[in-house]
Amino acid sequence: MANQDISQLHTEAVELLKQLIATPSFSKEENETAEILIHFFAQKGIEHFRVGNNVYAKNKFYDAAKPSVLLNSHHDTVKPNAKYTRDPFEPIVEDGKLFGLGSNDAGGCLVSLIATFLYYYEKENLSHNVVFAASAEEEISGVNGIELVLPYLGNINFGIVGEPTKMDMAVAERGLMVIDCIAQGKAGHAARKEGVNALYIAMDDINWIRNYKFDKVSPLLGESMLTVTVIGTENQQHNVVPPQCKFVIDVRVNELYTFDEILGELKENLKSQFKPRTTRMKSTSIAMDHPLVKAGIELGRGYYGSPTTSDKALMPFPALKMGPGDSARSHTADEYVYVDEIKGGIELYIKLLDRIL
Repeated sequence: MANQDISQLHTEAVELLKQLIATPSFSKEENETAEILIHFFAQKGIEHFRVGNNVYAKNKFYDAAKPSVLLNSHHDTVKPNAKYTRDPFEPIVEDGKLFGLGSNDAGGCLVSLIATFLYYYEKENLSHNVVFAASAEEEISGVNGIELVLPYLGNINFGIVGEPTKMDMAVAERGLMVIDCIAQGKAGHAARKEGVNALYIAMDDINWIRNYKFDKVSPLLGESMLTVTVIGTENQQHNVVPPQCKFVIDVRVNELYTFDEILGELKENLKSQFKPRTTRMKSTSIAMDHPLVKAGIELGRGYYGSPTTSDKALMPFPALKMGPGDSARSHTADEYVYVDEIKGGIELYIKLLDRIL
């Protein structure tokens, strides 16, 4: 790995990230950044494809008979934090920091993985194919993101998902399930103690949720957690006993439980009706003896369980979440990534994959 090669890749990655920052790409509105990525690959003479707002490419000597590794990150962003003091779409470098919306989550990861893909693109006799995909709708777990493009990528054996982890290895991540609940009662006049108060039924259920502890505790992710985050009735008058009360449970599950097990526990203990919005965002983990993880440990990288979800949850193969930047900066005002973090990301991705490819 020549320093000159890495320097050039780094320069191009930073310039690409500046273009992406300057172009709004909220979830479901990533058309223009998809065009930027298409233009970038076209200028390089790399065959590329688009599915919705997802852009993907395969290495020059792709061989369907070989196993494949996927390099993936997303190019959509959340909307700017209300406390921004800078123009979120103006990419400015100050004190080694590149400021702008999506710079840290996950632009630095995205362009570092693109640079890594370019490094391997023309190499012959690799043990694995290298496939790159920039996905859409990650921030909202949308159905037109990674799930839409996966069928076009060929048989993927394992992947790297670029999210800001300080280049440590997130070997497991919590699953997310949001559950809508309705407590059913009966309307009545509050002055006459009529009806059945749905709010009280909900409160009993919420009290159970608040105090319940799941038995299986993960060494990486800790306990699975139930948190009630929304509650309300349709009442507009103080003197009506509410016939219905709605509340929402945020479920963060470790890798030791399935969503069916969680739902079964709720069914046994809640009086309220409930329904999950989706069960797609499952908890995932990659084995500690997987070649990717072993290579990372050899390179001195730490590992941990991530409390947040990513497109990794939607992949039917082992994937390691790892990337430059710091998740603590994600979705914050005046978001930034260090320019040197991008260079370090490129170097470490290549060192990691060199041990496998």
